[in-house]
Amino acid sequence: MNKNKLKNIAGLTLVEMMIGVIITTIIMAAMYTTYSVVNKTYSQVTDRAKISRSGRDIIEMLMRDVRMSGFTYFLGINNNSYPTETYLEFIGGNVAPDVSHDPLIIIKNELDYLKVAPGTATSQHNINDMCCDKLHIVFDDFDQHDATQPYRRFKVTYYAKAITDGADQRYAVYKTKESWKQSLSSSSGSWVTDCRECYVEQLIRDHIVDMEFIPFDQEGRILLNSNSAGDKMDVMNLYKITSVDIRLTFRSHKEFYRTDAGAARPRTVKGLGDRSRDYQDKFLRDSVVVTVHTRNIGT
Repeated sequence: MNKNKLKNIAGLTLVEMMIGVIITTIIMAAMYTTYSVVNKTYSQVTDRAKISRSGRDIIEMLMRDVRMSGFTYFLGINNNSYPTETYLEFIGGNVAPDVSHDPLIIIKNELDYLKVAPGTATSQHNINDMCCDKLHIVFDDFDQHDATQPYRRFKVTYYAKAITDGADQRYAVYKTKESWKQSLSSSSGSWVTDCRECYVEQLIRDHIVDMEFIPFDQEGRILLNSNSAGDKMDVMNLYKITSVDIRLTFRSHKEFYRTDAGAARPRTVKGLGDRSRDYQDKFLRDSVVVTVHTRNIGT
């Protein structure tokens, strides 16, 4: 073979090939790092958006029900000989909220529909945990197609329950809707859950951290006080409520931050009053706060 032709053949040395591999590796590592950062940021934004969206959905539900609290149906003149206003028995007072017909009762720091002692096996509630307030809402309605019981009364209750899912112990929001059963010929009745609109312990949202309700009168004064039975609203103040501040705080389903927060710099969730808590885990917590004005009480 001609030696001059061999000199014109181009090629790569081993050093050049190694340099190329190293440069390619660096570029791929930079691309992967960029992708990981973008993907992590996207996941964080998505998680935050999910918490915000689900919080708004529940807030809308709460706003609708709170505005209905205390509504009473007046039929007036009619051709069916129905009473012009509700004949249903009224049981007042907040000593037994599961029985009461008062329009809006808030019970501080109490889980489950029926009260369960914190720290018991039934409750699975950490006695040092402040989750969550409970809300009873009562309003009336009318059904002209029901000659046996034309006037209707409903009670909606929002409350939290403890959930244990493996090592993950958390809370979820539930809703129960009941109807007062009392025919025209009866002077008394009872709450039932067998009506077509009723439901028991309907799961509304998982991963609740806290649910806080604070009622105000028309002067902007808080209407909660403490008594021997716990933090409940005074019976004399039940009909002075003009607005309710609502705070819902939710936790992300998965761990959000890369590292735990140290004891010196915990992640703090602020309450509406002095109800704040510190967390040191990797979960994201976000709050939705609104003020709802009542329409049928407080005047």
